[in-house]
Amino acid sequence: MRAQSSATAAVPIAVPAPSRGRGFGTLQAALGVVAFSLTFPATAWGLEGFGPWSLVAVRSVLAAVVAGGCLLALRVPLPARRHWAGLAVVAAGVVLGFPMLTTLALQTSTTAHAAVVVGLLPLTTALLSSLRTGSRPSRTFWAAALAGAAAVVAFTVQQSGGALTTADLYLFGALLICAAGYTEGGRLAGTMPGWQVIGWALVLCLPLTVPVAAVALTAEPVHLTAHSVTGLLWVAAGSQFLGLIVWYRGMASVGIPKASQLQLAQPLLTLFWSVFLLGEHLPWAAPVTALAVLVCIAVTQRARG
Repeated sequence: MRAQSSATAAVPIAVPAPSRGRGFGTLQAALGVVAFSLTFPATAWGLEGFGPWSLVAVRSVLAAVVAGGCLLALRVPLPARRHWAGLAVVAAGVVLGFPMLTTLALQTSTTAHAAVVVGLLPLTTALLSSLRTGSRPSRTFWAAALAGAAAVVAFTVQQSGGALTTADLYLFGALLICAAGYTEGGRLAGTMPGWQVIGWALVLCLPLTVPVAAVALTAEPVHLTAHSVTGLLWVAAGSQFLGLIVWYRGMASVGIPKASQLQLAQPLLTLFWSVFLLGEHLPWAAPVTALAVLVCIAVTQRARG
């Protein structure tokens, strides 16, 4: 996709896409949500054999190697100078900030409790997107988004007893920085393919992640197990690269606010994987919350912005 002029680059989609294109965009965003829903369980597996700094740095390096190889093989030219600031925001929020803060939180928090950050992420992303792009979703959209976020927050807070911990501070910080990365990445995906957005962001981080990985691997103990290696490979290839490719393509197709609401289903998917992969107990309120969330998603997808 050729770069658009600077006058149109501020808005991901200037002309409404055909209904088939929007449907495919929604499917891509949904696949991204499925990939992201496995991130917390995979991180918990990774922490069985790696320290938090080692896990985050190594996952970023591995993902950057894959992304850089694809960029070199396809001879993708360097992004225009005006895009590097946005790529830096994506790198800080999605490649570094969110993985590091959530990994630190998962040292003392369960995956179910950590899902609160995912429950609030769609609303925060929609808010930042409105400020960044000037979009104005309808009142129906906002009402459904707030209702979905409230349902997810009520579920996760009830399960944790409502107490705030150090892990909560990490999670809320991750929420804000990831929403900024998603917003900027969705905007950039309107001017370049989504896989190039996350690919260049990963490569941009290599001068930092390589030395950090080298130091962390010597300072933190490493115990290679099937779980830890599988978790590392998934967060590197699945969450950090492949999931973000389809996610950014989906946001560019259907718009950031609507795509972000699909993430309302992510906490419930995370709980589902946690039961089968981590053996965590599934709370009785999960099916009720899942139904409420699915209704909210249906409303936001039909609401006109």
